[in-house]
Amino acid sequence: MSDKPISADSHVTEPPNCYLDHIEPRFRERAPHLAHSPQHGDIFVIEGLEQPIPMGLVAAAGKDPRSLRMSGAKFEELHRGGWDPAARLADQDRDGIAAEVLYPTVGMMLCNHPDFDYKQACFDAYNRWLQEYCAAAPDRLFGHAQTSMRSVEDGIADLERAKAMGFIGVMMPGDPKLEDYDHPIYDPFYEAAAALDMPLSFHILTSKADRLTARRGPRINSFQAVIRGCQDIIGTFIFGRVFERHPRLKLVCVEADAGWAPHFMYRMDHAYKRHRYWLKCEEMQRLPSEYFAENVYLTFQDDWTAFDAVKRCNPRRLMWANDFPHSDSTWPWSQEMLAEHTASLSAEQKRWILRDNVVALYHLEERLRPQ
Repeated sequence: MSDKPISADSHVTEPPNCYLDHIEPRFRERAPHLAHSPQHGDIFVIEGLEQPIPMGLVAAAGKDPRSLRMSGAKFEELHRGGWDPAARLADQDRDGIAAEVLYPTVGMMLCNHPDFDYKQACFDAYNRWLQEYCAAAPDRLFGHAQTSMRSVEDGIADLERAKAMGFIGVMMPGDPKLEDYDHPIYDPFYEAAAALDMPLSFHILTSKADRLTARRGPRINSFQAVIRGCQDIIGTFIFGRVFERHPRLKLVCVEADAGWAPHFMYRMDHAYKRHRYWLKCEEMQRLPSEYFAENVYLTFQDDWTAFDAVKRCNPRRLMWANDFPHSDSTWPWSQEMLAEHTASLSAEQKRWILRDNVVALYHLEERLRPQ
């Protein structure tokens, strides 16, 4: 077990009772719930969102690409490990991994809900359910709490509550309720995150800008755009001098790949050196690339360019993931893929990216139990 990889980004599949059983009573009649549509199959219905969530791609790990469909799935046909922790451990064993860092599925879409009170109630309910799920295997299931960032005070309370509940970090919505994330009003929140040593994670598809809708060209062209939201957030933190004010703050860019990082760092430096005066960027003590290399962590699945980029970025900030059970997952072929993609790395670099970096970031040394 001590030599097996740890997935830095995997997901649960919220069961039908996740929100119904755990949400505060005044929101229960409006709680996200599973329904069946003759046209789309089983769907999660969320009041206030235009589109329900079809379950077809939610747990499509291991399927033939030719069979992938958004619609038509039945919940009972999905990977049971998404909501059953006992089945989840068997899924981990089949993929040859030691543990997983867990993110939501329905909760990703909730990040864009316009009603922040409703969103906060849903996230509180999810956190209660996830705590129970992870408690079944606390040495192999490591959860991220969700916060709506309804206010700075609520955000700090969520950080403290998440820490007390045993979560290893907090998943942030791409867009907060008030000012953008570089505004000084969030400084107390960042101070609390750094003091509690709770990394802040930003996942793809949780920003208003993230849409699987082609801006131009064929629909598949929209797939290229879903990482842009995370890149914009990273730029906001760096050019907004958040890391300069809070050097111990840690940001995790989740499922947006990592092979682009060297060019992104170069381009940030170029913009800062050449264009910061007319573009009105305040003076910084360090180059943008230095803040990126120190404060930003990146997760990725089968991005071979990320493994190839270790000489041009900080390899101690790269973290491999299997994205189980989503359609982008490398499960159950992760070991075969990793053998190919890491062939040019040293043994030390492989340990960093496949295991040691996630252990160090989340302080998992004492929580991982040798098997």
